[in-house]
Amino acid sequence: MKSYVVVLLQFIIWSGYTFIEWLSKHDQLIYKVIMFFVFFYLAFIIGNKVTQSAGKTFFITTLSLVIYASIHYTMAMLIH
Repeated sequence: MKSYVVVLLQFIIWSGYTFIEWLSKHDQLIYKVIMFFVFFYLAFIIGNKVTQSAGKTFFITTLSLVIYASIHYTMAMLIH
């Protein structure tokens, strides 16, 4: 159950990242990369507080990012 809660929280974080990236569409790539790592770190820290396991948290964070990115880009391709 903790893993499910972490995935849901991280989907909220990835949605926030997508929104912030959309707001900063004219920023340079280096700033977007730094922002990505800040959001990844935030997702990892929140996940680690819930699961209390760094290895499990890293796996869940990576998995939630892959799932969110695949859904995001699939929807983007369907719209265009």
